[in-house]
Amino acid sequence: MTKSLDANTKKQLAARVDYYREMGIYDFYRREGGPEVPNETLAAKESPSDVAPMRAAGGGRSLFDSPLPVIQDKPAALKLIREDIGDCTRCRLHKGRNKLVFGVGNVNADLMFIGEGPGADEDAQGEPFVGRAGQLLNNMISAMGIKREDVYIANVVKCRPPGNRTPEKDECDTCSPFLMRQIDVIRPKVIVALGAVAAKNLLAVNDSMANLRGRWYEFKNSKLLVTYHPAYLLRDPRQKKEAWKDLQMAMKELGLKPPAKASTE
Repeated sequence: MTKSLDANTKKQLAARVDYYREMGIYDFYRREGGPEVPNETLAAKESPSDVAPMRAAGGGRSLFDSPLPVIQDKPAALKLIREDIGDCTRCRLHKGRNKLVFGVGNVNADLMFIGEGPGADEDAQGEPFVGRAGQLLNNMISAMGIKREDVYIANVVKCRPPGNRTPEKDECDTCSPFLMRQIDVIRPKVIVALGAVAAKNLLAVNDSMANLRGRWYEFKNSKLLVTYHPAYLLRDPRQKKEAWKDLQMAMKELGLKPPAKASTE
């Protein structure tokens, strides 16, 4: 007869299963029940790498003692997420979509930029930030003393909203779990949320840019800051100086120094 789990163990087990599902792992196998083995005996017989992610009831607290695994093959993990998205029809944004825009960049990036959604150029090419706003973002990245290829770039939603409208809450809620999985794979040191839509969805707050900017947030084992979206900076170039202040915060955190005559123009 299988031993029942107490409420706390069930809660921890559910959290662990949810983590693996976010990583694209859906198949789990449970060992057949047997005589209970004291934790001390298990510790002596098994190294941490030998312990199965899910041990049958009676295996003791060792099921949850080890930290969540670090993903070694990041490209493969991202490929699994992309395959899970598939030819997505989960929300209305798929209607009229040309190409789904997943994300691009260095899988080992210390810095990750997150915008709100693709525009016309991105929808045509299947890559985030390749239009006018993308060119400005490239300049902003260069001003930090690094290259676009050094960072990872993604959006909250992966399909272009009609007419470049702001993505609605249910659309963001449907798509953002895939972004969360991307963040878990990349594990950047710093995340820069580009614009109010990205900031509000990532932080689950409804506040003004004035209040959101200029401070650090703890987010999924990363540090997150908020700055203006490049598209907004194109409409109001006066705010470029403020955006540069935000990027300097990220640079200080990452130990980056700008090249001579750095500019976000």
